[in-house]
Amino acid sequence: MAAERGVWRLLSTSSFWLYCLLLLGRRAPGAAAARSGSSPQSPGASIRTFTPFYFLVEPVDTLSVRGSSVILNCSAYSEPSPKIEWKKDGTFLNLVSDDRRQLLPDGSLFISNVVHSKHNKPDEGYYQCVATVESLGTIVSRTAKLTVASLPRFTSQPEPSSVYAGNNAILNCEVNADLVPFVRWEQNRQPLLLDDRVIKLPSGMLVISNATEGDGGLYRCIVESGGPPKYSDEVELKVLPDPEVTSDLVFLKQPSPLVRVIGQDVVLPCVASGLPTPTIKWMKNEEVLDTESSERLVLLAGGSLEISDVTEDDAGTYFCIADNGNETIEAQAEFTVQAQPEFLKQPTNIYAHESMDIVFECEVTGKPTPTVKWVKNGDMVIPSDYFKIVKEHNLQVLGLVKSDEGFYQCIAENDVGNAQAGAQLIILEHAPATTGPLPSAPRDVVASLVSTRFIKLTWRTPASDPHGDNLTYSVFYTKEGIARERVENTSRPGEMQVTIQNLMPATVYIFRVMAQNKHGSGESSAPLRVETQPEVQLPGPAPNLRAYAASPTSITVTWETPVSGNGEIQNYKLYYMEKGTDKEQDVDVSSLSYTINGLKKYTEYSFRVVAYNKHGPGVSTPDVAVRTLSDVPSAAPQNLSLEVRNSKSIMIHWQPPAPATQNGQITGYKIRYRKASRKSDVTETLVSGTQLSQLIEGLDRGTEYNFRVAALTINGTGPATDWLSAETFESDLDETRVPEVPSSLHVRPLVTSIVVSWTPPENQNIVVRGYAIGYGIGSPHAQTIKVDYKQRYYTIENLDPSSHYVITLKAFNNVGEGIPLYESAVTRPHTVPDPTPMMPPVGVQASILSHDTIRITWADNSLPKHQKITDSRYYTVRWKTNIPANTKYKNANATTLSYLVTGLKPNTLYEFSVMVTKGRRSSTWSMTAHGTTFELVPTSPPKDVTVVSKEGKPKTIIVNWQPPSEANGKITGYIIYYSTDVNAEIHDWVIEPVVGNRLTHQIQELTLDTPYYFKIQARNSKGMGPMSEAVQFRTPKADSSDKMPNDQASGSGGKGSRLPDLGSDYKPPMSGSNSPHGSPTSPLDSNMLLVIIVSVGVITIVVVVIIAVFCTRRTTSHQKKKRAACKSVNGSHKYKGNSKDVKPPDLWIHHERLELKPIDKSPDPNPIMTDTPIPRNSQDITPVDNSMDSNIHQRRNSYRGHESEDSMSTLAGRRGMRPKMMMPFDSQPPQPVISAHPIHSLDNPHHHFHSSSLASPARSHLYHPGSPWPIGTSMSLSDRANSTESVRNTPSTDTMPASSSQTCCTDHQDPEGATSSSYLASSQEEDSGQSLPTAHVRPSHPLKSFAVPAIPPPGPPTYDPALPSTPLLSQQALNHHIHSVKTASIGTLGRSRPPMPVVVPSAPEVQETTRMLEDSESSYEPDELTKEMAHLEGLMKDLNAITTA
Repeated sequence: MAAERGVWRLLSTSSFWLYCLLLLGRRAPGAAAARSGSSPQSPGASIRTFTPFYFLVEPVDTLSVRGSSVILNCSAYSEPSPKIEWKKDGTFLNLVSDDRRQLLPDGSLFISNVVHSKHNKPDEGYYQCVATVESLGTIVSRTAKLTVASLPRFTSQPEPSSVYAGNNAILNCEVNADLVPFVRWEQNRQPLLLDDRVIKLPSGMLVISNATEGDGGLYRCIVESGGPPKYSDEVELKVLPDPEVTSDLVFLKQPSPLVRVIGQDVVLPCVASGLPTPTIKWMKNEEVLDTESSERLVLLAGGSLEISDVTEDDAGTYFCIADNGNETIEAQAEFTVQAQPEFLKQPTNIYAHESMDIVFECEVTGKPTPTVKWVKNGDMVIPSDYFKIVKEHNLQVLGLVKSDEGFYQCIAENDVGNAQAGAQLIILEHAPATTGPLPSAPRDVVASLVSTRFIKLTWRTPASDPHGDNLTYSVFYTKEGIARERVENTSRPGEMQVTIQNLMPATVYIFRVMAQNKHGSGESSAPLRVETQPEVQLPGPAPNLRAYAASPTSITVTWETPVSGNGEIQNYKLYYMEKGTDKEQDVDVSSLSYTINGLKKYTEYSFRVVAYNKHGPGVSTPDVAVRTLSDVPSAAPQNLSLEVRNSKSIMIHWQPPAPATQNGQITGYKIRYRKASRKSDVTETLVSGTQLSQLIEGLDRGTEYNFRVAALTINGTGPATDWLSAETFESDLDETRVPEVPSSLHVRPLVTSIVVSWTPPENQNIVVRGYAIGYGIGSPHAQTIKVDYKQRYYTIENLDPSSHYVITLKAFNNVGEGIPLYESAVTRPHTVPDPTPMMPPVGVQASILSHDTIRITWADNSLPKHQKITDSRYYTVRWKTNIPANTKYKNANATTLSYLVTGLKPNTLYEFSVMVTKGRRSSTWSMTAHGTTFELVPTSPPKDVTVVSKEGKPKTIIVNWQPPSEANGKITGYIIYYSTDVNAEIHDWVIEPVVGNRLTHQIQELTLDTPYYFKIQARNSKGMGPMSEAVQFRTPKADSSDKMPNDQASGSGGKGSRLPDLGSDYKPPMSGSNSPHGSPTSPLDSNMLLVIIVSVGVITIVVVVIIAVFCTRRTTSHQKKKRAACKSVNGSHKYKGNSKDVKPPDLWIHHERLELKPIDKSPDPNPIMTDTPIPRNSQDITPVDNSMDSNIHQRRNSYRGHESEDSMSTLAGRRGMRPKMMMPFDSQPPQPVISAHPIHSLDNPHHHFHSSSLASPARSHLYHPGSPWPIGTSMSLSDRANSTESVRNTPSTDTMPASSSQTCCTDHQDPEGATSSSYLASSQEEDSGQSLPTAHVRPSHPLKSFAVPAIPPPGPPTYDPALPSTPLLSQQALNHHIHSVKTASIGTLGRSRPPMPVVVPSAPEVQETTRMLEDSESSYEPDELTKEMAHLEGLMKDLNAITTA
C-alpha cells in the first residue's frame, strides 16, 4: 500500500504526460468498476488534472472604533471564478438584506458604521472568507478577529508628585489595552511634545528623565477613540532644586512579564530615582547587554529598554540594574516570545483510486505549539474509523469512495494566530483493460487465522490460470453495513495470502479477492463474512492519579480503583522515570498509594499506573510529573580563584556547584575570609545567586588572606570550598603600563628538556601578574607557557635531543606583556646505549573458553616471586592460524599476566606467543602455545547443491553438494528436504538424513515429469546450520523401467551400472563366484581353477618357510644398523614404555585365527555416497572419481574436520581402475600384499589424522554377521561418541582402508603429507599403546599365516604410477558386474563363504608392544619382514598374470 501511495503522490507533483504513461502501464489494484457496476473508463475519455484554486488575499486581525468603517480583504483565484461568501463566528452572513455589510467585487467584506455598545456588539468577532467553485469544491481562508475598541475607562490616574532637578519622574495613565494607541498627554492644557527626554511608554505612562524647572506644571491624559475625548484627573508635578544630599535608590517603575510575537517591538519599562542620579544597565540571562553598539536595542529615557523586530532568541529573563555609586538595586522580568503558526510541509495534491488509503501530510511549527484541524470542502473533518489524524497532524483517509473527492485544508491555530494550506484529491476511474483474457475469480478464499485485531486470508489460483505465477491479487474488505471499502494488495506476484491488520475486535468484516494480470483485473471472488475475536476484558485507567513530593528524596503517588475494572483488580504496577532520561522503572503495588524513596533531590519525575486483572495489564494512566523538594547543596562551588587587585583588595571568582549537586535553586553565595597569619576572626559576605564574583576591599597591605565560598538554597547553606589564600601587595603598584624586562634569564640544557630560571624586573613598582615563556627550534614563537608571578624557574619538557632552541621570557600584567629577554640553548645528544633485552615470558598457556575466545596466561621470571607488577611494563600478545598459510599475526597489549583473545574463528587451531616491554627494553617472543577453539553450529548452508537424473533410472535422482564454507566444526550429518511445493511449510517436506562424510545421495521412486525442490541443511556436534536455497529439478518424462528388471537380473554389467569414462582400454577386475547373482562357469574352468589354487598354496608355504629360515640368520649388528638407519629417516616413530626386557611374543601364537587379507583391485565404490533405502542392489552405486586437487585439499585440511576417508578411497579407487600390466618374476613390487595391521582404537583422538595419511591399495573389510555388505569403519573425530553403533549397526557402502606396513626408509615422500606427518610425531608417541592388533578371521582356511603389528607410517606412501599394484584376491560384493573371468582365489577355493564374526585378540601391554618393536636380540625388524613380504607379492602377481593369460 505504501508503494502505491508513493506512486500516486509522485503523480501529483509530476507532469500530465508522466501521469498518463504511469497510468497506462500500471495494473489497477482496485475493483471500483466491478463493485459499482459501472463500465471501465473508455480509452478516449479525457484525463482529469488538478485545478489551481487558492486565496490571493486573506483577511487579517483588525482593530476598529465605534462608528468607523472597516474592510476585511479577501480574494481567491480559480478558473472558473469562485463564489465568495463570509462566515462570522462559524455562521454564514446573509449579505443580501444587510444594509451595513456588503460584499465588494473582489470578495472583500465592507462594514460601514461599526456598532458597539456595552450590551450590543454585532460587529465584533471572528470572520472567515469561503470560496466555492461548483463541481470542484470549497476552500476557507484563515480566521480574522475584528476588535472594536471599548468605551474609554481609566484603570489608574496620574497623581500629584514632586521631583528633584536632574532626577526622574513618572505619571500613570492606564486605560483599556485596546485604547492605548489613542492616549495622549497635555501639560498646562497644551499638547505635550515628546522627545528623547520625555517619552510615553506603551502602557500610556509618561516618563520624564533629567527633570528641569520647565517640566513643572499641570498634567492630564486624554483618550480620543472616535467619540468625544475623555480626560483624566489633572495633577501638578513640582520640580525641586537639588538638595546636594544623598537619597535612597528606589524603582519608580519595575519591569513586568511581557509576551510579544516575532516581528513586533517591545519596551521593557524600568525607571529608578535617587541621589546621586542612578544609571541603568540591562542584563539578559546573566549577560550584560550592549545597548550602545546594537541596532535593535535602545535605552530610552529613564532607563527603559526597547527591543525592535523581536526574534525568538530575545526570549529570556531580563535584569534591570540601577547603580548610583552608593548602592545597587536590581529588578527582573520574564520576556516570552511567541510565533504564529507556519507550515514546514504543506499538503500536496493526490491522485487515487477508489478503495485505496491515502495520507495528506501537514507539518507546522509555532509558539505555543499550534493545534491542527482538517477541513474538507469547507466542512470540519470529524475523526472516525475512516478519517484518522496520524503522526499528530497528518490526515489519513481509508477506503476511498467517490464522494471523498474535493479540497482538503490543514488549519493550524495557536494563541497568536492561525494559518491554512490545502490540496486537492481526485478519484480516478480504473484504467481500461487491454485486449486479452482476464483471470477468473480466485478460488477457496478462507480466513486461515482470525484474531482480535487481524485476519489472515489465503486462497488458490483462479481456474483460468492454475499456475498463477504472474498474477497479483487485491483483497477488498469493509465492515458489515458500511459502504466504504478498503483494499490491501499482495507484496509480490504469485503470493496467495495476505494479513489484514488494525481491525476492531468482535466486528464482522466482508472480504473479497480479485486477481490481476497484464491485461487488467479479473472477476471478484464471492464475499467472505468473517468476525474477529472479542477483546479480552482488561482494566481501564486508574482515575485521579496524583503525586506530591514528601521530601527531597521521596514522592508519594495516589490513585483510585479503575471505573471499568472488568473483574477483580489483582495488583497495580507503578512506573516512574526521571525527566530527560529514557529509562523507566517500575514497582508492583497492591494498594492505592505508594511512596518511592531514594530519588534525586530537586529532580522532576513522571509517574503512571497500570492496573492488572486476571487477563493481564490494562490501560495506562496519563503521565503525572512532580519534582522532589529542594535541599541544601551537596557540593561546594567550583573553580574558586583569587586575583589581587592592589594593596587593599582581592577579587574572588567562582562557578556554581555541578547541576546535579545544587539540589534546588541557588539563592546566594556565602563568602568567608580571614587572615592566614593567625586564627583571626572570620568575616562573612552574602551575594545573590546570580553573582559569580565579588571584590573584597578594606584589607591590610602585605597580608595573606584565606577565602572560601559556599552556595545557598532556601533550605540552607551547602558545603564550602577548601581555603584558598592570596597576599595583598605591600604597596599600591603601578599597573598603568606593562612590566619592564626581567633582570636575568638562565638556561641549562639537558637531553630532552631545558631548565629555565630568571629574576624579576629591577623596577618593583610595576605590577607583575606572571611570566610568559616562549620557545621553539630556531624561533621562540612555536609554543608559549604562562606561569605565576611568584615562580622563578620552569623546566621545558619533551624536547628533541641535539636541537637548537630559542627561548624568550616576558613579564606581563593586565595592561599587556613587557619587553622580552632572549636566550638560546642546544639540547644534549642522545648517547644512552641500547638497553639489554628482557627475559621473555615463560609458561605460556592457552585455555579455550568458547568458540571464539581463548585466554592466554603466562609467567614473567623478571618479576618477584609473587608475580606482582609494580612498574610500567606491558606485554604484547600475538596470535595467528596457519590456515591459510599466509595469515598475518594479530597483536594486542596487556598490563596483566593474562589476556582474553576474542573474535577467533570456530574449530580453528591458533598459535600464541608473548613478549614483554619495559621502557625501551623488550624481550624476544616466548615459546608458542597452541589452542583450538570450540565448535559452533554451521553459519552457512551447504553450497554448490546440484541435482541430476540417474542414467537409465528416470525415477532415481542423485543430489550432490559441497560442505558449508563456514562449517565451524566437523560436519556430522546432513538433512535433505525435498518437496513438490516450494511454499509448503518446512515440516511438510520429505526428510532424508545423510551421514556427515557423504557429499552425494540417491533418492528413488520419484514421480516422473514432476518438479521437485531440494534444500540441504548441515549439522555438527553443536547443532543445525541454515538451509540452502531451494534447488528445482524436474524428473524426466520417459520411463525406461521396463528394461530395468531384465538388466538387473542378468548378472552381467547392466546399463544402469556402467562406470562412466573409464576409457577404451579398461579391463574389468576379476570376479569369480562371489558375484551376488552368480555367473556360470564351465567344468574345464573349475578344474583349472582348482589346480592353480593348490599350486599357489604349495608355493606360498615353501616361500614362507624360506623367509623364516633366512630371517633367523640375521646378525644383531645388522639389525641395529638397520634400525638406526630407519630412525634417522623417520625420527617421529617413538613409543612410550619402560626399558625392561620382555620376551617377544611367539609369532605363531594365535596363527589359527589369522589369514591372508584380500587385496582390493576393484574400482572403489563412491566413498561419499549413500542411498535410500539402505541396503540396496550394488548396481545402484555410481562411482565418482574425485580429482587429485580435492584429495590434496582434503589431506591438507584434515585437522579442520574434513573427511579423511575421501582422499584414500578416491585414490585407491582410481588406482584400481588402471589397466593391469604384466610384471616379470624378479620385479620388486613397491608394497607388500600380505600384512596384519593394528586398527587404532576409535577413541584415539588422532585417529582421523592417521587415517588421512594412509592411501594403501590394500583394502580390508569388516563384515557384519548375516549381511553381505561391508561395514565402513573409518570414523572421524566427531563421530567417536557413537563409534560402536556406527560400526555395528549402520550398513554402508564405504570400506575401511587398511594400514599397510611400509619400508621404514622411503625414497619418495608425499609432499602433501608433511602436515599430517609432523603432527603424527606426538600423536603416535602418546597413543601407540592404544592400538589393537586385528586380523580378519575365517574358521577353516587351508593356509595359516601370522600377523605382525605394523608401525603406523609417517605419511601417505607414494606409488610409482608405472607399477600399479595387482591384487591377489578379489573383493566380495563388487559394486558392478562384468562378464565372468576365471580367477584363483586363495582361501575361498572358488566357493562363496558366509562372512564370520570378527575375533579381536587382546592387546599386549604397552611395554610388550614396545619391546616387540625394539628388542634387537629376539625379534624381527618390521622393515626386514616387509621386504620379504614384497618378494612374495611379486610371485603372487605373476601367478595371476599367467592364469589370466
